Amino acid sequence: MIKAKTGQYQKFKVGDELTDEQVAFFNENGFIHFENFFSDTEVQGMLDSLQEVQAKWVAEGREKINGVPIVYGHDDKGNKIVHRFAFTNLVSPYIHDKVTSHRIKMLIPLLGRKGRIGEHEKDGAVVNQYINADKSKMKQMGWHTDSPRDLFYGQKISPMLNVGIYLADSKAEQGGLRILPGTHNQNLMKLLFRKPLYISNKPDKKEIRIDAHAGDLTIHHGHMWHRVATAPNSGQSSKRIVMYIPIICGKYQPKDDYSNTPFYLKLRGFAKK
Repeated sequence: MIKAKTGQYQKFKVGDELTDEQVAFFNENGFIHFENFFSDTEVQGMLDSLQEVQAKWVAEGREKINGVPIVYGHDDKGNKIVHRFAFTNLVSPYIHDKVTSHRIKMLIPLLGRKGRIGEHEKDGAVVNQYINADKSKMKQMGWHTDSPRDLFYGQKISPMLNVGIYLADSKAEQGGLRILPGTHNQNLMKLLFRKPLYISNKPDKKEIRIDAHAGDLTIHHGHMWHRVATAPNSGQSSKRIVMYIPIICGKYQPKDDYSNTPFYLKLRGFAKK
């Protein structure tokens, strides 16, 4: 249940399988939030793995992985960091184990059809590291939906799920994810043109803020409009780290070192201003 006036919504605990109540909530609203999905130890293990990957990529000056650009910037101390990791599941055995675990596969039925974890497709397991600092290249993300990416791969738009693993707290002081519940059921015109893609970050009176703790997991439907707001704080208190795993269907389209950069990733440049 969502209280429209306050933006509060029901959060759930994960069990051995999805419940009818959880499936109904997702089908109606297009998102769902599970608390304490991962333990503190598991979260720290993923953060440690990311630190290792970041150090390696910065030292190598690596620009892309499987055709997907690595987004670099600087934190509040002036240190070079990776703002957007791609395919972390392919470079970290620990992360691979977590994103392909039974608990994640248990979520696939929310897609409503036969689906799979996009281990080698799309951008793999993406990690977005936001921080509000002078030399940061990721402070916000404009309004967008995820499913239209299919058009850039020469496919028709299909349903998909974005599974978000919170590796740090995300509350008002970190800006955070804003969603428009129910927009996963919109028609094609609104899916594509409801808002200026990636350009607009203007608040919507119907949006709600996702507040999460490290270890929480959220899922939002790829047809849903969402954005990431700029943190009102700056420096380390504004830092926000979330991993996204795609659950997809349709034709299998794996990427490799020879894959081209999709055009939609160039559009995302508008979101990093």
